[in-house]
Amino acid sequence: MKKFLFRCCLILLGTNLVLAQAPKKIIVEHSDFADVNQVEIPDAFLLTGNVRVNHDGVVLTCNKAYYFQKENYIKAFGNVQIVQGDTLFLNSKYAEYNGNVKKAFATGNAVMSSPDATLATDTISFDRNTQEVFYNSQGTITNKENTLQSKSGKYYVAQKKFQFLTAVTITNPTYVIKSNHLDYYSNSGHSYLFGPSTITSKANYIYTEKGFYDTKKNLAHFVKKSYIKYDDRIIRGDSLYYDRNREFASATRNVKITDSINRAIIKGHYAELYKKKDSVFVTKRAVAINFVENDSVYIHGKKLMVTGKEANRVIRAFNNVRFYKTDMSGKCDSIHSSSKTALTKMIGNPILWNGESQITGDVMHLIGNNNTQKLDSLKVLNNTFLVSKDTLGTGYNQVKGQNLYGKFEEGKLHDVDIVKNTEVIYYMRNDAKELIGINKNVSSKINLILEKNAIESITFFKQVDGDIYPEKDLPENARKLRGLVWRGDERIKSKDDIFPPEENELNDKLVKQGKVEDAKANAPMKIRKETLNYDKKKVK
Repeated sequence: MKKFLFRCCLILLGTNLVLAQAPKKIIVEHSDFADVNQVEIPDAFLLTGNVRVNHDGVVLTCNKAYYFQKENYIKAFGNVQIVQGDTLFLNSKYAEYNGNVKKAFATGNAVMSSPDATLATDTISFDRNTQEVFYNSQGTITNKENTLQSKSGKYYVAQKKFQFLTAVTITNPTYVIKSNHLDYYSNSGHSYLFGPSTITSKANYIYTEKGFYDTKKNLAHFVKKSYIKYDDRIIRGDSLYYDRNREFASATRNVKITDSINRAIIKGHYAELYKKKDSVFVTKRAVAINFVENDSVYIHGKKLMVTGKEANRVIRAFNNVRFYKTDMSGKCDSIHSSSKTALTKMIGNPILWNGESQITGDVMHLIGNNNTQKLDSLKVLNNTFLVSKDTLGTGYNQVKGQNLYGKFEEGKLHDVDIVKNTEVIYYMRNDAKELIGINKNVSSKINLILEKNAIESITFFKQVDGDIYPEKDLPENARKLRGLVWRGDERIKSKDDIFPPEENELNDKLVKQGKVEDAKANAPMKIRKETLNYDKKKVK
């Protein structure tokens, strides 16, 4: 008896499960007329005039419908509208709805509306089970901020997300976005780009292969092969942040800013660019590379700033500044260079190496010529020293004075005047490189002519006092002028010498990180919490 009762319970339970899983029937709530025509439409009810049917929370209205009760299926004609709560409205000239599989098909000027966007296309399919809308014909999506056009797409009702896997264009009054893979959230206006994508505007041109763009706030983040191109500058980096409202961009890791007009490049691992202020800030192994007279000048500082337009541009470098050019290099605490005045100031303990010569002083200015775009002259003020090693011996050729004024020819220091309280110690050699003697002199002015960065001739002016001493007659302690400090071990001999060891270590680390990221298979960007929680925050 107990076994019999147990079996009966199982049978009843199974029956209830089957009943629970059975599809709900389409309910006809209203129709002005109803008819049956087994000849023209077998097994169907013909409904006409203000037709309204309901199925599991979805309401369908139309002018005319064929209702196949056995199949739980309906065909609707004329002013068709399918409504799901307040989340989705689907209008068309014709539609079909299957109550068993809960799928709808609409065609003929089909329009899907949600609280945040409207899709207009020829044919739309709606799967209520997955809450997904599909279309495979040219479609236009509009909302307050943007217009989207695509040949096909999918809409996820719950997420309020449009997904495009073919060519799509977002048109905004300010810019145009084009991509072949884009996820667009209609409520937040957030766009996720994947694969080759462009953003074009009057202000700039942006390229990325992986990125995020907030079309409401005009904020963006790009992370794969990305760059921003302005009129005369291109900024690249492994990671780019962009604020269109402020015309501000920042770049992180492997940053490169190219100035096509001024033939200049700035590199580093962090940069900020303010378009409206026309300024650039770069740090983390920062280097500015300028092409001058068929040569490159490399300037490094812990921080680099470039401000102003081309005719009034200022370059500033701070903290342990070093620069290198093929025949010239230098160090100082900071540099200030103005294109308007063509004046470069080396500030704080400046030292300059011209060929084999070391030049020091309290103040050092390099002066260019704006007409020829070439280096014109050098000015060194207070405590000037010009020193070079004797080519064959252990001594030093030295010129000391208060101020130095030099002229350049073809980028090389050629004519040098040293004035006020000048002193000289110079090792004189004949054509056979034999030492003739050591010239030790004082005067009120000295002129040096340099050829191939070596002293060719020396001329003394006014109040000349001194002599040429045989090497044996001039003791070692008299062969150095007071205040001489030889800093040959600090000399910058290549463009790589401008970087201190700790910044090279940082560079190696960041470059390695970049290579690791590049080696990874490209995948769509992870959806941000601010996107997923957008409506929740709005309600709060």
